[in-house]
Amino acid sequence: MTQHDKTRSGSRLATRRTFLGAAAATVAGFGLRGFARAEAASAPAGMAVFDDLMERFMKEHRPPGAALAVTHKGRLVHARGFGMADVEKEEPVEPTSLFRIASLSKPFTSAAVMRLEQQGKLALDDRVFEVLNMASYLEEHPATDARLRDVRIRHCLQHTGGWDRGKSIDPMGARAAFRIARELGVELPIETKHIIRFMLDQPLDTEPGTAYAYSNFGYCLLGRVIEACSGKPYGQFVEEEILKPIGIRHMRLGKNLPEDRAPGEVTYYDSGNRAGRAVSGPNIGEPAPLPYGVEMIETMDANGGWIASAVDLVRFASALDDPKRCKVLDETTIRAMLAPPEGPVGHLPDGSPRPSYYGCGWSVQPSRRARGATTKSHFGMLAGSSTVLTCRADGTNWAAVFNSDADGKGRQFAGLIDPLLRQKTREIRDWPEEDLFETYAGA
Repeated sequence: MTQHDKTRSGSRLATRRTFLGAAAATVAGFGLRGFARAEAASAPAGMAVFDDLMERFMKEHRPPGAALAVTHKGRLVHARGFGMADVEKEEPVEPTSLFRIASLSKPFTSAAVMRLEQQGKLALDDRVFEVLNMASYLEEHPATDARLRDVRIRHCLQHTGGWDRGKSIDPMGARAAFRIARELGVELPIETKHIIRFMLDQPLDTEPGTAYAYSNFGYCLLGRVIEACSGKPYGQFVEEEILKPIGIRHMRLGKNLPEDRAPGEVTYYDSGNRAGRAVSGPNIGEPAPLPYGVEMIETMDANGGWIASAVDLVRFASALDDPKRCKVLDETTIRAMLAPPEGPVGHLPDGSPRPSYYGCGWSVQPSRRARGATTKSHFGMLAGSSTVLTCRADGTNWAAVFNSDADGKGRQFAGLIDPLLRQKTREIRDWPEEDLFETYAGA
């Protein structure tokens, strides 16, 4: 690294340390109340309660920026940005601002897999490594865990593939990247093919299909399954077969570095001002802010790599609300997507579904009032972003996205706002007939 590069690197880190202080000052000062209230006149009748809720939340917890979108019975009834998309440039968050959605990418990957199943191009009980043409490697290397041959697509969707990051390793993180590169003898940045090759030589933590353990790697594999069965790059298939048919135009796979931000994408502010060793970019191995150069956004594609607006997220949710009119998944497929895992992972001893479980890409809670109805949700978090999408059984959905991860007490913003939104939506008796989706038809 040249002295000039070192100076630039140090300057970036010094600038990064100022972000959170500037963000707090901005939220507390001129930006928040004026921006939220300036647009309040365009909100449908009765929906200003969400502005009030978010204003109080922003003042108490001090995220730099956020966006909220709410739908009811397929109608977009609220969409608003709060605070700053970029603190230094004083750019406000818009309802259509793009945010890293982190693990909220998983429902989209699940929808793509279910679309391929609906098209007859795969079955959920297909063996993953046979689909990926890696069965021969497992046969030729007897030291590999024989149980890998039994991992099915369904297992990856439901986090029952046998990988438990709490017991072994999450290979999708930056810390693992250095180990993977070293053991395989490859240069950083690593690619998904390197991660998979590395994981083939790691033992499973549990028998496939017998225990739930959240696995980013399982969804990395699903991205490759989508490519193998569709003949298209993962992102292209999701865009063509899931996003565009339901009217989502600007959602896309994110990038690692700030200079590669998409038009309309926010800036990310890690709440802890943390730094790590860069795994991508011009200064690999050097200190870098976690959101830029340390988080492997591009490698995370299928498990956590998408950027989207709050409006995009509720548009997706609303498309799944009415299976008879859904343009991408039919009623049978949606039912299968939300069904509980087989056996004790998804069922109580009496055979009834557990009160909550992880289906195919969603955390699911069966309704106790309406047979067959469910509430489904997913959270996402990375350094510099916190997101949630909740879809209630009565057809009310909301998405909240933040360009930072946690408040001063380490509490995730999405986890704090979601129960408040659950309570607020329960209090509303009269929902407006106006549909703001028409306003954002090209967004």
